[in-house]
Amino acid sequence: MPKKIISTISLGLITVFAILFLISGGDDDKEILKETFQIEAVYYDSGHIEISYLDKSSETNSVVLEILGMENSFQKTFDNSEFIEIIPFPNIPKYGWAIHPVIFNIDHKEFGNIQLKTEIHELGQPLPPVIYGIP
Repeated sequence: MPKKIISTISLGLITVFAILFLISGGDDDKEILKETFQIEAVYYDSGHIEISYLDKSSETNSVVLEILGMENSFQKTFDNSEFIEIIPFPNIPKYGWAIHPVIFNIDHKEFGNIQLKTEIHELGQPLPPVIYGIP
């Protein structure tokens, strides 16, 4: 009987450690991505958005930049590790910037295919969070 209890406890501990390892591993990956990539999408009162991308590792093969939620969604491909794109955007959206997410689909030499997502923010406002993922 004690052997069953010990094996059950051991299995439970192994499961807990495995879950903690997987959870903490994701945070490490996220931290590496945070340190490697800088993205921002700023709206200026003059009626345009400035989107910037920087890969500090310089290992970007290509980036497909998308702005969703527009009448004609914006999409453009870049073949370098740094760019700034200016896009006309005459009005602040009635329902907020969240309806126009900015997506970076990245092909990276070290990380493979990854996706970064953020929101546009007005100049002088805090940076919105960046969501890191694998498409």
